[in-house]
Amino acid sequence: MAPTSKYPTSLRAVRQLRRARTHYAAGVLLWASAVTWTAITHPGSRQMWVCLLLLTVFTTLLGTTSLWLHRLRRQAATVHTPAHHAAPRHASA
Repeated sequence: MAPTSKYPTSLRAVRQLRRARTHYAAGVLLWASAVTWTAITHPGSRQMWVCLLLLTVFTTLLGTTSLWLHRLRRQAATVHTPAHHAAPRHASA
């Protein structure tokens, strides 16, 4: 059964995805440099292939997280609910 109302994306989920994306990007940079260094010093070794495998894992995680974040942003843009639920300011008499 389909939900009757759409809830706006929580800011906490967006913040967590941004933080995860930052960590995954750092992992991609780290493992890319490790693959480069290992390929130069020990080409074709087991260490190079493990670094390449970890680079692939972190690249996949980065891509998946970026895709989720993009979808959440697009979903939040379509929901037209006010972000601030405080009472409106009126001049006191």
